[in-house]
Amino acid sequence: MLNSLFRYIWKRSAETKGYWLTRYVFLRLMGLMYLFAYLTLVFQGIPLLGENGLLPATNYLNAVGSNFNSKTDAFIAMPTVFWFSFSDTMFTVLAWIGVILSVLVLVGYANSIILFILWFLYLSFDHIGQTWYSFGWEMQLLETGFLAIFIAPLLDMRPFPKTPPPIPLIWLLRWLTFRLNMGTGLIKLRGDPCWEDLTCLLYHYETQPMPNPLSAYWHFMPQWFHKLGILWSHFTFLVAPWFIFGPRKIRHIAGILLVLIQVMLFVNGNYSFLNLLAIIATIGVFDDTLLKKILPKFITKKAEIASEKAKLSGNQLVISWILMILVAFLSVPVILNLIGPNQYMNTSYNQIHFVNTYGAFGSVTKIRTELIVQGTDDMFINENTIWKEYEFKGKPGDIYRRLPQVAPYHMRLDWLMWFAAFSNYERHPWMVNLVWKFLHDDEDTLSLIDYNPFPNKPPNYIRVEHYLYNFAPLDDPTGAVWKRKRIGSWLPPLSKNNQNLRDFIQSNNWGMYE
Repeated sequence: MLNSLFRYIWKRSAETKGYWLTRYVFLRLMGLMYLFAYLTLVFQGIPLLGENGLLPATNYLNAVGSNFNSKTDAFIAMPTVFWFSFSDTMFTVLAWIGVILSVLVLVGYANSIILFILWFLYLSFDHIGQTWYSFGWEMQLLETGFLAIFIAPLLDMRPFPKTPPPIPLIWLLRWLTFRLNMGTGLIKLRGDPCWEDLTCLLYHYETQPMPNPLSAYWHFMPQWFHKLGILWSHFTFLVAPWFIFGPRKIRHIAGILLVLIQVMLFVNGNYSFLNLLAIIATIGVFDDTLLKKILPKFITKKAEIASEKAKLSGNQLVISWILMILVAFLSVPVILNLIGPNQYMNTSYNQIHFVNTYGAFGSVTKIRTELIVQGTDDMFINENTIWKEYEFKGKPGDIYRRLPQVAPYHMRLDWLMWFAAFSNYERHPWMVNLVWKFLHDDEDTLSLIDYNPFPNKPPNYIRVEHYLYNFAPLDDPTGAVWKRKRIGSWLPPLSKNNQNLRDFIQSNNWGMYE
């Protein structure tokens, strides 16, 4: 019986038909995903992590490297090319290489070598990213990208190469999809009680890290709609994933449900590339019988021709089975985490972030607070001082400014300021460095924001105020998007001559301007 089962599984895994369009769509979307990820590095990497960034990567590498005897030991523990050299120029060049290769994959030309370079470069950036890269979707991108290396042919770059997609890798995509969704569903049941009493969505759209243009409309929907939304969420995340391993029709229905909920999440908030990543993994649930009904005929025709001329690569099939066995071994702690009473969310168990545990929004904040950075030209501060506000690109600030749609692009500074608003500057010291750079009109840092109220010369003082934000009614006669109320001071007024500030900057080795 075991021999017959093995023969059946091997035969199924050696099929040359059925998933040509699946691989085609998956790899094109991976190119799009990498493009957004690397563009974030191109436009935000130097201000955040550069030699004079808010959290310089050189400081981090030096601190971590002091724990190892050699750079080789450090590389094994935390793989990144930047152990051997780091500069703003090198950072920028590698980020642009990522952009170029991403476009190449997006337009249809991909192989294992290109996808390995994209994966390893992003792993290198992720390992020096510190708090800016502390999000679950970073490890999710790396795991999905690692699977993409083996789904693509080794050398052939054509959209429809001569070798068929390795079926075991399709199964691994489904296993990733299962973990993504089941982890998200379970963490909700084990996290905030509002997911059980069906009240979380009464707050979520207003208090999420970065609302989008439609978030207010979702927020003001009736209570029954929010409760129904949570029930639908529980069903989709906890029930549908079990059926992605079933017969074709049931599997396709489950996959469509999983894609639809990600589309729904995309249209009610800016969640970086989280939704796109989840959809990309779910592509493995579909086969050509469904995709050929959606894609243009000239593409499906090419897939049919390639399928007829396919030549199975025995080496690729063996490698894919070895990878299957490795994933099975690495999945043990993940499964224990899912079924255990103390589930961890977005956790990696190895240094290459392969086979992780996932989850999102295990808890929902009930109020929204924002940090508002303000500056003044006044030489002395009193009750008559006029404060002008810096405006950021994504986060709420000006109560009349329309909320932007930025996802799947990721505004890293804006996201971290949402977290900082729940804490203090001791836990988010980079906020002090942000103030320091604004006091000196640092061009790189100013490129991260939308509006600088001091275009000609830097202000004499900067402070950070703490505000409570609520959505204004949709029919507000003033046209306001938000209502806000001052809570208090988050960071007191500081000047570049403040000795405590200078000592703080120097103690963190963030550099001085004079």
